[in-house]
Amino acid sequence: MFSELLVVCVGNICRSPMAEAILRDRLADRPISIRSAGLHALTGAPIDGLAREVLDLHGLELPGHRSQQVDRQMLRRADLILSMEQPHLASLFRLAPEVRGKTFLIGQWQHAAEIVDPYKRPRAAFEQTYTHLSRCVDDWLPYIQSGDPNQ
Repeated sequence: MFSELLVVCVGNICRSPMAEAILRDRLADRPISIRSAGLHALTGAPIDGLAREVLDLHGLELPGHRSQQVDRQMLRRADLILSMEQPHLASLFRLAPEVRGKTFLIGQWQHAAEIVDPYKRPRAAFEQTYTHLSRCVDDWLPYIQSGDPNQ
């Protein structure tokens, strides 16, 4: 089983914190550390207000979340790294080529679907992002629980 998961997007204020909250909820009974970070994060920024509202609507929270910049050490420490879009994968592989075998799209099991960034869009976009992320996380659960993303 995995002990540390890292979810990555661009700013670490919308998609990755939403995914982090969903993963924490679904894996609450497991001893797994779940974190999120951004490729171009403005360090210390709170979660986007609409992202927080949508999480609240679903009974989820991520208290005290502050955006953080992904770094090579975070990537090396994680057992599994999930990103939102193909270009994110390329950026992560440039930063730490050695993480290639443990880094995947969060939409891997949804035909390699990418998660569109809802930033600066209406609430409906955030609700759609939540729904898509929720499906993606549910599809990942058997692999996370077995410890083998290539199963």
